[in-house]
Parts: sequence; structure tokens; C-alpha cells
Amino acid sequence: MSRIDTALVIGGGIAGPVAATALRKAGIAAEIYESYPSPAYTIGSGLALAPNGVAALDVIGAGDAVRDIAVPVPRMCLSVGGKLLPAPVLRDQPPLQLVDRADLHRVLYERAVAAGVPVTFGKRLVGAEQTAAGVTASFADGSTATADVLIGADGIRSTVRGLIDPQAPGPEYTGMLGFGATIDCAAEIPPDTMVFAYGKKAYYLYWALGDGRVGWGANLPSTRYLSLSEAREIPAQRWLDTLRDVYGDDTPGGQFARATTAEQLEVTGALHIMPPVPHWYSGRMVLVGDAVHAPSNSSGQGAALAVESAVQLARCLRDIGDPAAAFAAYENLRRSRVEGIAARAAKINHSKTPGPVARKVMQVVMPIMARTMNPEKMLGEQRYRIDWPAPAQG
Repeated sequence: MSRIDTALVIGGGIAGPVAATALRKAGIAAEIYESYPSPAYTIGSGLALAPNGVAALDVIGAGDAVRDIAVPVPRMCLSVGGKLLPAPVLRDQPPLQLVDRADLHRVLYERAVAAGVPVTFGKRLVGAEQTAAGVTASFADGSTATADVLIGADGIRSTVRGLIDPQAPGPEYTGMLGFGATIDCAAEIPPDTMVFAYGKKAYYLYWALGDGRVGWGANLPSTRYLSLSEAREIPAQRWLDTLRDVYGDDTPGGQFARATTAEQLEVTGALHIMPPVPHWYSGRMVLVGDAVHAPSNSSGQGAALAVESAVQLARCLRDIGDPAAAFAAYENLRRSRVEGIAARAAKINHSKTPGPVARKVMQVVMPIMARTMNPEKMLGEQRYRIDWPAPAQG
């Protein structure tokens, strides 16, 4: 049986380092090529990593390092009309792990390097040529690299996705801009709890960090699309003025907005969701992570799904020597799961931007929903575990 020995991983965010580390564990010599000039330790804000994602990181030996930098949150609440309503949790599952995205990047990058993965920065992919023997990537600086397979872990604006299918859909704007901050605030906050709050004008979430600090994030409705760079071109103080206006009448949202300084504010720009991607692979090229499935942040599963897919892709390439067959097995393992979670998250997005009438209806309906939510239906995906030793089936 033929064997896949080498891999080019395009992208060094979350899925890329995990895929490369898992490939090394599988005996495949993987190398990462990242367009940024250095590790992207300043991109993004906090995220919640679900138990299934942490379990997938355990496969590559990174789970404990993430737990060490994370804040466990075993409980969740909804806040509607100023009232806290307990949200369902799976009692037999580990808690969510809240982690700063930059810290997560650092841990995954260090784990990949420790596993022997070469990482080359400043390499922006511009093209790829496939032959019967391999695939050659071309970069903007004129250099090239060749391997048996090429893995696109290059995010929602994936270049590899366009090479696989020039007609592939791109990310869709959710109608919200993302902001976050870690602040000192005297507001009363339930301990060990993440609160999903439906304010008078917009949605936000918050949690206590256990050391007198509070983490909070805002999903600001905006008809105007702003990329990360465009959003960061606007002075942080102007964004704070907007946030204080939108959340000013909320408790404790108004307190958070007023306590946040321009230096503390993290601006993440437009929030996206990826529609279903028709073609996950072509020939010797394949997609992983946000490049192929990016559910909205409402899912609570974006990072976890990226990690899972990276590990499962490595497992399939380990056991199935033909690239097309390995990629087909990988897609078969992943597509229904990720698209189901994305569809559920898309429905939740609509509740984050209700009109005045819908807000009043929510105040009546949400308490009933909170009492009747089925934890297994809402959170059953957290039970997903990867059986790494088991042979992948083609």
C-alpha cells in the first residue's frame, strides 16, 4: 500500500499547529507555512474551549498545557430582562475552559515545535501545482515547497479553498461586530459561571475570572461590515463610546462598558459563519478548521471543531495511503457533525439581534425555554471523543 510521508500545512493559527503536530504523531513529516511575519499572538480575544476540543488536544499532548492557562467554567446562565436563568449543562462532562486566543496560539505553536514541526513565517501562499507524485506550493516571495499533500488551515479567507474550488462560497457576515475586554469591576457576578446576557439593545456575555477581574464580550449589531483591520483603524475610544451607549442601561453590561478602558478593549471586527463548502478537497489538497467550517461564536464549538478536524485528518492520512481516499474518509467523519452544529448556531444568532417586539417576546419565552431545554440535545456534541489508535476506515 502506498504511504503519505510529507505534508505542507498552510496556516499557523489553531488548526494548523494541531494538524501538523498530529501528523508528526502519525509519522508524517509536516511543515507549517504561515503568512504572518511572526506568531499571531495579538489576534483575537477570549474563547471558550468545549470538553470535546480539550479531549482532542489530549491526543497530541497539549490538553494539560491548555488547562494550565485556562479558567474552568462549570456553570452557565441566561440573563433576560435582568433575571438570571440557569442554563443546561452536562453534569458528567468537564467544564468549559476559558482561554485567551493569543495564549492558545502560543501553547499550540510551542507544542508543534516541541514535536519537531518546522514553522516558516512570512510565507503567503499564491498558488499550488499538483502532479501524480505530489503538490508544490508557491509563495509570494517566489519560493516554493513540495510534499505529498497540502492542507489548507488558512482561516475563513482561505486561499487554499479558492484553489480547490474557485466557485467556493466565502464567509457570511452575521451582522455583528465582536469586542472583548478583561477588566476590574465591582459588579456582582455569579462565580464559576458564564452568563449569556440579552441586553435592552444587544447581546453580551461575561464571566468572573476568580481574581477580582471580569471578562466580557460584546456582539454589537452593525449593518456595516468591518474587517479586523478596518475595525481597528477606528480609535478604541470611539468604539467605547458606542458600547457605552448601546449597553449603558444594562446591568451589569453598562458597568462593564464604563469600566473598560481604550487600552483594555479588544476589537475583533466582523463575526462570521461559513456556509456549507461543497468541495473539501481536490487531488492532493484539503481544507481543515475555519477554512472549511467556521460556525458562528454562538456555537461555543468553533475552536473545538477545528481541533477535532485537524486530529481526524491526521488519523485518516496515517491509515489511508491514497490522498483522495483519505480525504474522503475525513470528510465522511466530519461534515455532518460540523454542519449540524453550524446550523444550530445560526438559529441562535437570530436571537442576538431581535427587534423591539421580539425582545419583549423573549422576556416571556426565554424563562420557559430555560426550564425545558434538553441538555443532551443542546450540548450532546461535547461527548465526542476521537479514538486515535483505531484504524481510520476508507
